[in-house]
Amino acid sequence: MGPRIVVVPPSFAEIDQIAREMAPSGFDTVVVKSQEVEAAIGSAEYMVCYPHVKMPDAFYRAAPKLKLVQLLSAGYDDVDLEAARRAKVPVSNNGGANAISVSEHALMLMLAVYRRVIWQHGNVAGGRWRGNGPAPRMYEVYDKTLGIIGLGIIGKKVARLGKAFGMRVQYYDIARLPEHEEDALGVRFRLFNELLRTSDIVSLHVPLNDSTHHLVGEKELALMKPDSIIVNTSRGPVIDEAALTRTLADHKIFGAGLDVFDQEPPPPDNPLFKLDNVLLTSHFAGPTWDNHVARFRNAFDNVQRVHRGEKPLWVVPELAELLK
Repeated sequence: MGPRIVVVPPSFAEIDQIAREMAPSGFDTVVVKSQEVEAAIGSAEYMVCYPHVKMPDAFYRAAPKLKLVQLLSAGYDDVDLEAARRAKVPVSNNGGANAISVSEHALMLMLAVYRRVIWQHGNVAGGRWRGNGPAPRMYEVYDKTLGIIGLGIIGKKVARLGKAFGMRVQYYDIARLPEHEEDALGVRFRLFNELLRTSDIVSLHVPLNDSTHHLVGEKELALMKPDSIIVNTSRGPVIDEAALTRTLADHKIFGAGLDVFDQEPPPPDNPLFKLDNVLLTSHFAGPTWDNHVARFRNAFDNVQRVHRGEKPLWVVPELAELLK
């Protein structure tokens, strides 16, 4: 039997089947449920999973042959990176396999918030047609300034969609692009506070770490225009949720579209639920039926890369030193 790959897909039988069909030949690929991981990893050289699989020090001690943890997700904030560092096992994310889905979802939130789609649906379905009152203010995205915070794989795709909808696109990122790459993408760099002050739409696409926790708080929200919106498809704690709730309740900005929250699922008494200028989705920007295939394609390609003696792709920055 070949080197063992332990795969823990989401708990859908159809996705299990995708994993089995795409598994590379010459490997002993075992598809298991979360509660079956411990029994399967003793001889494993590769782990393919989402971050919900707990991987503390004991996990690595039980898998002494492990060469790579390959995530099916883009986010990795639930991964015990210190345990991986101590075990000297690199952790890779999904290489942008869900980037199209997240970028489309971000644009959907922009359009839906500006056009008050939830309000409109509620009125029509409730027999109130246009609300039985004055028409609310609504906006187009065309000719608006889109400010992207975090110009990684997803941020770049959001920039291209924004350009396609006729938006002017600017960005802030600690890794600034060379000017010729900005020209090719049609974006311009702005300082962080400058971007907040001058953007009509602010879209967040950064990983969650110590430097991005509450990156946008009370002071940052106060810089935004009164008719601007903020969209978050990254991680909830990137925004100070309490500060955002107050800002929205006081109508200091036009609205927000949120796919992520401080606590997931959010508690039933979350004050955001009572606001009429926020649109909420359930951390579903990433998963689509289309990208399950892309996730496993990238995962198994990376496994085979390591098996050939090459360095893995998409290793999370915090563990980059393991590649030296």
